[in-house]
Amino acid sequence: QVQLVESGGGLVQPGGSLRLSCAASGFSFNQYAMGWFRQAPGKERELVASITITSGNTNYADSVKGRFTISRDNAKSTLYLQTDSLKPEDTAVYYCAKGWGSYSLTKFDTWGQGTQVTVSS
Repeated sequence: QVQLVESGGGLVQPGGSLRLSCAASGFSFNQYAMGWFRQAPGKERELVASITITSGNTNYADSVKGRFTISRDNAKSTLYLQTDSLKPEDTAVYYCAKGWGSYSLTKFDTWGQGTQVTVSS
């Protein structure tokens, strides 16, 4: 059974940073692309960042380029999202997602329960 468990969210001031983690189990983590989504209240869920199996390719939403960095540790079956220079509009529930295949950066089939990120002074 695929399990994705996010952690690392919290309350942070504008300009601050958080490192989100996603512990994966129940599948061969090193064989699937992974991604991070977010959903703010009243808005649709959006793809924030994604990464292929060997970290050779990454993709970012325009709204987070230059501020967020996605990475993975295949030995630990863990996905990360380093979020820097946070803005109030980054406030959302952040979800880890398992890719549909090894190299697709836009197709996903399983999501975790999410971790709340709130950016406020």
